[in-house]
Amino acid sequence: MNRLCGQLGIKYPIFQGGMGNISNAILTSAVSEAGGLGTIGAGTMNSGELEEIIQQTKEMTDKPFAVNIAIGVSPYVDELIELLIKHRVPVVSLSAGDPTAFIERFHNAGIKVVTVVGSVRHAQKAEVAGSDVIVAEGYEAAGINSNYESTTLTLIPQIVDKVTVPVVAAGGIADGRGLAAMLALGASGVQIGTRFIVTKEAPFSKEYKHKILSATDTDTVIVGRTVKRVRRVLKSPYSKKLLEFEGSPDYTLAKFSEFTSEKFHKIGAVDGNLEEGFINGGQISGIINDIPTVKELVERMIAEAELVMNSLIKKL
Repeated sequence: MNRLCGQLGIKYPIFQGGMGNISNAILTSAVSEAGGLGTIGAGTMNSGELEEIIQQTKEMTDKPFAVNIAIGVSPYVDELIELLIKHRVPVVSLSAGDPTAFIERFHNAGIKVVTVVGSVRHAQKAEVAGSDVIVAEGYEAAGINSNYESTTLTLIPQIVDKVTVPVVAAGGIADGRGLAAMLALGASGVQIGTRFIVTKEAPFSKEYKHKILSATDTDTVIVGRTVKRVRRVLKSPYSKKLLEFEGSPDYTLAKFSEFTSEKFHKIGAVDGNLEEGFINGGQISGIINDIPTVKELVERMIAEAELVMNSLIKKL
């Protein structure tokens, strides 16, 4: 069995990325039921909002799932930690901040800790702090990314060489070829987000799914670079407004954070209003061209990865 799978009690080494306030029990449970690790992104939810999704997820699956807390984004970190311990959530994913102060509390409750990083130094610090798994995310990924802007292809082998815990690759992965490539680089698994948006179970707007299905290799854009808050989104009327605002004298981190808050995320992703809200999307959007069930997608990725790896052996 894959080391990562054995450690977390999952069948396949495929994680769902945290999706902030558009997270839901339907998609999370579908990923876990398919053998991967479904993930609820806490975003800026309070404990009551998050608890409702956790309870719904528990009702829909008895398989392991995770909750992601973006430390530097959530205003409710302490109460969310208590909530996850109360519910004995099997896996906690920590991102957007230093996880050191929180890991021991989760371990004492028997909870595995995954830390999301964007550099070798942060990966090493996460391992020293006690992280069980490290997700190394390249800036091809959708949503908030590291200001270092390292690519997945360069980041994974460098981190794998410097830590001993399992490494999961994130950013620019949507099929079995990507999974095989990351395994070849030394990763133990992959984390994907954009690809899971375009599945039958994912309860997002048809406008969001259509934008991904019709995307080309140049249909994402980085916003927030000038205030050191790198975020990759799909091109849309709202992202155009964000880019235009970026060049104005009134542009500040506070204003950018306001206009890219989870409120506007939901308007775009859930309501489908691309004039008044944004939609996250990874650079891999251009290869996504169908809407499978989550189970079909996960099993197809595994089968394709095995086929790719076997064919590579014959080419040597």
